[in-house]
Amino acid sequence: MKLLSVNVSLPKPVAHGDETVVTGIFKEPVGGPVMLRRLNLEGDGQADPQNHGGEYKAVYAYAIEHYEFWKRELGRDGFPPGQFGENFTVQGMTEDDIHIGDAFRVGSALIQVTQPRSPCYKLAVKMGLPNFPKQFLASGRVGFYLRVLEEGEVSAGDAVERVLVDPERLTVREMLRLLYAERDDRAAIERALRIQALSPRRRAAFQERLRKGGECE
Repeated sequence: MKLLSVNVSLPKPVAHGDETVVTGIFKEPVGGPVMLRRLNLEGDGQADPQNHGGEYKAVYAYAIEHYEFWKRELGRDGFPPGQFGENFTVQGMTEDDIHIGDAFRVGSALIQVTQPRSPCYKLAVKMGLPNFPKQFLASGRVGFYLRVLEEGEVSAGDAVERVLVDPERLTVREMLRLLYAERDDRAAIERALRIQALSPRRRAAFQERLRKGGECE
């Protein structure tokens, strides 16, 4: 596993139809070591802290393996690193390879997977395709968010070493299915709730599902 590119952007206004939106999704690669802090990379920022960023979404990672898929699917080329709004363009870390709760050493930082990405309309703005968030989600190629357990410097080309496999071994893809398709799988929900690294928002949503399910029994 490898970190191929580190991508950042501060929020900026961009045209969206007849409106202007402020977004940090237009990430661009940066060279040299970059300091990864508890809440984000130096030089990076989020325009909507209510839904983006924060402790459990400090870094967003996306697999380079998906780039070829999207080139074929969209009939487009020339996707640079950061095309999908990711901070880390990675290799060997697809949704089937990675579990929620896995921890990794990259550079001098320690990071941990917290949840899959749920795309919003700003991805449509980035891609210039109004329906792309739905297409992105349906593909299962969504990437994942990470929290920072230990701050440190990261650089393009760094090896990514898995130092902890979460005991539940619930992959990012399995979690995605649980979020959007297999919503009533009580055993899987209970399994997800045993993952200590699961983001609080997802944990609360799963707990609510169990509560409502219990009321209907």
